[in-house]
Amino acid sequence: MNNDDHHTLEFTLDPKSGVPFYKQIILQIEMAIADGRLVCGDQLPTVRGLAVDLQINPNTVARAYSELEIRGIITSQQGSGSFISDKKIELSEIEREKILAELTRTFITKAASYGFSLEEILHYLQDFAKVVSEEEGEGV
Repeated sequence: MNNDDHHTLEFTLDPKSGVPFYKQIILQIEMAIADGRLVCGDQLPTVRGLAVDLQINPNTVARAYSELEIRGIITSQQGSGSFISDKKIELSEIEREKILAELTRTFITKAASYGFSLEEILHYLQDFAKVVSEEEGEGV
């Protein structure tokens, strides 16, 4: 574990996506590795802890971790936890685009269910992007 550079990942699950929860967990971990938010040696939340946080059955988290371990993406150490391995994860542009399309579809559908028009959503996103860009320019 990188004690001097602790990485955390905020997990979210979308029950309306049609994607099983364990696959959503796997995908979020893979994305975090691919974009550098998680690096070799980072510790994942415990099965029980993540299950409580996400309000899901611990077996769902255990299934996700088990698949990641089989694929060599994480290693589990009895009594210590699960850690990101040194296996490189690179998502293709097609995979990244597919993920972004799903996230966008989910976001717009949810915003529309609260009565926001597409124009309002786009206007907000442009304003938000401007604020983020300014903050990044300030080194925040």
